[in-house]
Amino acid sequence: MAILPIDSGRYGTKEMLQVFREQDKINYQLEIEGAVAVSQSEIGVIPRKIGKSILKAATSGRITAKRIKQLEAKSDHDTAALVEALSEKCNADAKPWIHYGLTSNDLVDTSNSMQMRDALSIIQPKVARLAILLAKKAAKYKSIPAVGRTHGQHASIISFGLKFANWASEMSKHLERIEEMKKRILICKTLGVVGTGSLMGSKAIEVQKRVAKKLKLFPAEVTTQIVPREGYAEYIFQLALSGATLEKIAVEIRNLQRTEIGEVSEHFKKGQMGSSAVPVKRNPIKSERISSLSKLLRSHVGTSFENIPLWHERDLSNSANERFIIPMCSILLDEMLETMIRIMQNLQVNENQIRKNLHITKGQIFAEFVLEALIKKGIPRFSAYKDIQRIAFAAKNKEIEFIDAIRKDKKISSKFTEKEIKSIFSPENRLGASLSIIKNVNKAVHKSAKKFI
Repeated sequence: MAILPIDSGRYGTKEMLQVFREQDKINYQLEIEGAVAVSQSEIGVIPRKIGKSILKAATSGRITAKRIKQLEAKSDHDTAALVEALSEKCNADAKPWIHYGLTSNDLVDTSNSMQMRDALSIIQPKVARLAILLAKKAAKYKSIPAVGRTHGQHASIISFGLKFANWASEMSKHLERIEEMKKRILICKTLGVVGTGSLMGSKAIEVQKRVAKKLKLFPAEVTTQIVPREGYAEYIFQLALSGATLEKIAVEIRNLQRTEIGEVSEHFKKGQMGSSAVPVKRNPIKSERISSLSKLLRSHVGTSFENIPLWHERDLSNSANERFIIPMCSILLDEMLETMIRIMQNLQVNENQIRKNLHITKGQIFAEFVLEALIKKGIPRFSAYKDIQRIAFAAKNKEIEFIDAIRKDKKISSKFTEKEIKSIFSPENRLGASLSIIKNVNKAVHKSAKKFI
């Protein structure tokens, strides 16, 4: 019976779950054993025929998690059990050379790197796909003026597409961050008990270099018995950082879907129920799911940092929790990306409501532009600011349109023609550099994302 939602299949795609399945973890470690044996045989550390023999047995597909568990029940050591299971499939002359010069964490850490490698190969195309999707939304809605809010209050006018451009740009930057960190986190380590390569001697570095190339990893520069955990912390942090951006998007969707705002809404499919009690509700449940999972994802960052300071050349105080946090964080981010892609593909945008919301303050959202126009007429900023504030507060108390209050105030209206006043209060004229910004973002996103799709 499944205990965690990940085990039940509620969260996580099939391809990502596969990376962290028990048998697949074993297969990664067997692949390492084979790659090490062949690399050692290539440069004379072990006999040439032996390397091929071990590789053949390691990649035969006949070494199962079930058998390893049977052996582990006796030895109480998972790596020793794997090595013994491999030995059972090798001929007599190969048995002495299995796992030669290695220690448990050569398999554990290098297989972790292989899992992270494959997890990122799933994550990166989805980040790229989402970035492009957001960039297209930015272009689609670039000319729609909308309320820009700060502190939850109407502040000024933005292009509605600028929201999407901001998100697209940040997802594109996550692609860069992920690519850049690979050389630091996808580490191959085959240097034995305390990182000296003691049994292989001067050939240890060349063996590791060859193994790393075969496994599409980066050879460790220096290690103790384990690779430095700063790399693992960076991996978890980057996943959590990406997740935080997804939550940022989700929070905005949730806010914009509020009844009082109503500018966007998640797709509501036929037969879907928003509430078990209230038939009319359409809740942003997918965005709320992203927010919930993001909290869980970033909670593991602290644990990954706690794993950095270990005793001497290593202890085991990191080992148990890493069996949780590396798979969980990878699976959670993958789930969040899948969810956000679906949200964006089907996002409902209410353009009429967006335009309607511009007028909630009866035109006071244009105060910034009235101030700008007065400054250009030669009025000192502080003097103009006080006059606009005076007129705006009085207009709000009287519940009259701000433009009408401006027209009635002779001190201000005398500075403008009627045509100039209408121009100031035209939302389409107040998008600033938004169109150029969106164009530049679109170009940059497509350039950075296309190589991952």
